[in-house]
Amino acid sequence: MLTSMPHHHNLTLLGFSPLKSSPFALFLRPFSLYPILASSPPPPSSRRPPRTAGYRRGEPSPPPSRFPPRRKWSSFEEEKSSSRQRKGMSSSSDSFEFNKRRAEGKDKIDKPKKSLRRNTRTLNPTNTIAYVQILGTGMDTQDTSPSVLLFFDKQRFIFNAGEGLQRFCTEHKIKLSKVDHIFLSRVCSETAGGLPGLLLTLAGIGEDGLSVNVWGPSDLKYLVDAMRSFIPRAAMVHTRSFGPSDEIGSSKAKDDPFVLVDDEVVKISAILLEPPSRPSEESGSKPGETSVVYVCELPEINGKFDPAKAMALGLRAGPKYGKLQSGQSVKSDFKDITVHPSDVMGPSVPGPVVLLVDCPTESHAEELLSIPSLNRYYSTDDGDNKFVNCIIHLSPASVTNSPSYQSWMKRFHSAQHILAGHETKNMEFPILKASSRITARLNYLCPQFFPAPGFWSPQHPTDLTSPDSFSKCFGSSLGENVSAENLLKFTLRPHGNLGIDRSCIPSQLTSTRVIDELLSEIPEITSKTEEVKRLWNGPHNNNNNKMMVEEPWLNESTVPSCLENIKRDDMEIVLLGTGSSQPSRYRNVSAVYIDLFSRGSLLLDCGEGTLGQLKRRYGLRGADEAVRNLRCIWISHIHADHHTGLARILARRRELLKEEAHEPVIVVGPRPLKSFLDAYQRLEDLDMEFLDCRNTTSTSWASLETITTSPEKKTEGSLFSKGSPMQSIYKRPSSPLNDSASALPYLKKLKKVLGEMGLEELISFPVVHCPQAFGVVLKAAERENMAGDKIPGWNTVYSGDTRPCPQMVEASKGATVLIHEATFEDALVEEAVAKNHSTTKEAIDVGSSAGAYRIVLTHFSQRYPKIPVIDESDMHNTCVGFDMMSINMADLHVLPKIVPYFKNLFRNVVVDDDDGDEGECEEEESDGGADGLMMMSGNKVSRFFRN
Repeated sequence: MLTSMPHHHNLTLLGFSPLKSSPFALFLRPFSLYPILASSPPPPSSRRPPRTAGYRRGEPSPPPSRFPPRRKWSSFEEEKSSSRQRKGMSSSSDSFEFNKRRAEGKDKIDKPKKSLRRNTRTLNPTNTIAYVQILGTGMDTQDTSPSVLLFFDKQRFIFNAGEGLQRFCTEHKIKLSKVDHIFLSRVCSETAGGLPGLLLTLAGIGEDGLSVNVWGPSDLKYLVDAMRSFIPRAAMVHTRSFGPSDEIGSSKAKDDPFVLVDDEVVKISAILLEPPSRPSEESGSKPGETSVVYVCELPEINGKFDPAKAMALGLRAGPKYGKLQSGQSVKSDFKDITVHPSDVMGPSVPGPVVLLVDCPTESHAEELLSIPSLNRYYSTDDGDNKFVNCIIHLSPASVTNSPSYQSWMKRFHSAQHILAGHETKNMEFPILKASSRITARLNYLCPQFFPAPGFWSPQHPTDLTSPDSFSKCFGSSLGENVSAENLLKFTLRPHGNLGIDRSCIPSQLTSTRVIDELLSEIPEITSKTEEVKRLWNGPHNNNNNKMMVEEPWLNESTVPSCLENIKRDDMEIVLLGTGSSQPSRYRNVSAVYIDLFSRGSLLLDCGEGTLGQLKRRYGLRGADEAVRNLRCIWISHIHADHHTGLARILARRRELLKEEAHEPVIVVGPRPLKSFLDAYQRLEDLDMEFLDCRNTTSTSWASLETITTSPEKKTEGSLFSKGSPMQSIYKRPSSPLNDSASALPYLKKLKKVLGEMGLEELISFPVVHCPQAFGVVLKAAERENMAGDKIPGWNTVYSGDTRPCPQMVEASKGATVLIHEATFEDALVEEAVAKNHSTTKEAIDVGSSAGAYRIVLTHFSQRYPKIPVIDESDMHNTCVGFDMMSINMADLHVLPKIVPYFKNLFRNVVVDDDDGDEGECEEEESDGGADGLMMMSGNKVSRFFRN
C-alpha cells in the first residue's frame, strides 16, 4: 500500500534531486506515477477471495462504503508506514514504494545466521529397501548428464546434478530434502549445472536449513570458488574434493580408491580416471578433464538363523540367539561346548555392488582398461573377486560403442549394464510431461504464438512402440545391456527382487494423446481454435464482429509506424522461462531469446535449464544453431534464477564452434557476475568477453566519443559517480568502479556487433531490486519501406526484476514491446514491496503510463502454476507470457486478442488460497543472491490446479 508524503526524499535516495532539477522531471509531470502505482489493495479482511480460475472478470465499481476515497494519511496507513520504515521500506506518493535495505543489499544482515548442519539420521543396517534409479535429467534434450539416485531407507545419494534436476524431481515427487550426499562424476556444466540452485534450495529448507556433502575430484574447488560470488559460504561448508593434492588423498597409495563413505549401510569409493597426457602437453589432466568411477558396495547379508541347530547344540531360546546372529560366539547351556555363528547360521549372501562409470572420451576409455584398483571387481574363474551386479554407464554412446570400452565391459560376465548416455531415441518423448502438456495445448489453440515443440517430431522410431520390441530391448535378467529409461530402477534390497524394476517408469506422452485429452475435457476448444485463426484476418473481419462486441477493447487498429510492412524475419521474442525463484513443473526460470534470424540472436537473462528450453523449442539441431548464432548475452542481476544457465550455454557454444573461426560472445552483466565467470573459466573455457552493465548505460554510451578523443578523461555515468546516493544502492562498497576507459575496447566491439545485428542501441538502466540490478532497452536501426521512406526501428524493453520506478517508465516510453516482471498478484502488493518485485497491475500501469504498444508479463511466482491471477479488464494491450511462447513482431497487433481464449483453455485451474503462498512466501529468504529458490515439496504445486 502506498502512502502520501510531502517530500521527495525517496527520489533523493535513488540519486534524483527534487523534481525541478531531476532529469526525470519532464516525464513525471505528464505521467504521474501516483495515480498509476498508488492504488490501494483491499483491506485484509476482504483480500484474496476464493476463486476457481486463474482469471477474474472485471467487476462493477464497489460501493463507496467498501472502498472509500483515498486519503493522504489514514490511521491505518500511518501504522503501516511506521512498520515499513522500521523494516527499511521507503514510501512516497509521487514516486513508489520499495524495500530500501533490500535494494542496498543490507537485508541479509537482518536474517538469522543458519548453521546448516547436516541432519544425522538413524541408519538401518538391514535396509529392507535399496535401489539405484535413473533420474532422467537431460535424457530428452541431451543438454546435461543424467543423474542417478542411490536410495536406502534412511539415506539418499545422488550422482551428478545437471541443470533441470530440481524441476524433474519436483514433477516426480522425489524429495531432494532427504539427500545426504551428492557426487560428481566430472566437474563441468554438464554434470554440475544444477548444483548451485540445489544448494540454495537445500539451504533454505526448514528453520535451520539442510546441507549435504558434495563430493568431486580436485576440480571441484574451482566450481566452489565460482559459486561463492552468489551462494553464501554456509551453503558450501560440506563441499569436499578428493585427489592426490587434496586432504583426502594425502595418505593414500597411488592406485588405491578414495573411500568417501563407509558406514553400516554402504561403502562408496571413488576411482579417478584421467586421460593420458599427450607428448606435447604437461603431465596431469586439465581442469574439467578428470572423471570418476564410483563403486557402491552394500554389506553382505547374514545367512538365516536355524533354531533347530541351536537347540541341538544345547542352547535354550533367549538372548544368546541374538548374539549368534550378530556374529558372537556363546557358551552352550546344556553342553560343555562353545557355539559359533557358523554352527547355526546359513551361508551369507554377498552384498550387491554397483558401479557408475563416466568416460567422456575414448581416451578415458583406454585409461579405464589399465586401472589396477578395478581388478578386484572383474569376473574370474576362481570366484575370489567381488561380483558386480549392476553397472550404470554415463558415457555417451560414441564411447560405449568403441572397441576399447566394449572390451572393458566384457570383463563383467553377468553384470546388468544400464546405458544412460545420450542416444538419439532418448529424444522421442518429453521428460517434463506437465509443461509439455501445457505447451501442446497452447500449440493446438494458437500455433502462431506457440509453435510445435521441437521434441515432437513427426517421425517416431517404431522399434519402441510394440510390446515385442520392449521385451527385446529391455530384458530384466542379469548380463544384458539395457537402455536407461526415465525412473528405471535396479533393485538391490530385498535380495529376492534383485534386478531391473520398471514399475515407476511413466507412461509415454505424445502430442496426439494430449490433444485427445483436451478435446474430451473441453469439446468447444475446436471452435475457439478456429476463432483464433480468424484473428489474423484483420480486426474488421466480419467473423470477428461477435467477439469485438463482447470485448470492445480488442478493436484497436492503431499500429506503430515501426511495424509498417514489417517482415517475419525481422525479430521474434521467444520466452524460454517465465517463472521466478526456482524451476517448477510448468514454468522454467527467466530467459528471453531475441531471434534476429540471419543477423544473429541475443539472450536476456539465462536461468538454469535455458539450453534445455532451447532444445525443447527448436529441437536438437535447431537449438545448436540458435546457440551458434548468439552474439550477446545480457544478464539483469546476480540472482541465481537469472544466470545459472549461462555457463552451460557458453560451454555448448564453445564446443559447437571449436573447429570454426569465430568471435567470443559478449556477456553484459552486473560486475559480480564477472567474478563468477572469471573463477569458472579456470574450470572450463567459456569463450566470452565481459562488459559491465554500468558501461552500457546511456551516459556511458554518450561518453564513448569523449573517451575516444580524450583518453585522459575517465567519465563514469553520473548516476554511479563516486559518492552519489545511487552508488550505495546499486553497488557494493567493496566493488571498485569499472571506469569507462578500461571498458572502451569491449564497448566498441559491442557497438560493432549491434550494428551487424541491425540494432542501434543496447542501453542498460538501473532498476530497484537488489544491488546492481538493471533493465535493458533494445532499439532497432531505421529501415526503408518500398517507397524509400525512413521507418523508425522498433524498441523492446526488458525490466529484469524490479519495483515500479521512474527509470522503468522513462526507459519504456514509446516502447514497441515491454517485457515486464509481474511476480505477484495485485492483492499481494505488500509482499511485492518487501521483495522489490511488481504486481501484475503495477507492471501493466508502468507500460500504459509510458505509452508502450504491447506489454508482455513474465516472471510469475511459482504459486501460479499455469496462469496468474489477473484482472482481465487491464489486458487491452497486455498478454500473459508462457514458456515457449514465440512473439513475432509481425503478430504484435494480434497479441492481446488471444488473452480471452486462455480462460477457456485454463478454465479448470484452481488456485488454493491456503497453499498459494507456499511456492514463494519465503522467496529469496535463502539469501546468497539467489532469487529464493525455496524448495517446494513434491506435491505442493499439484494442489493449485485440477487436470
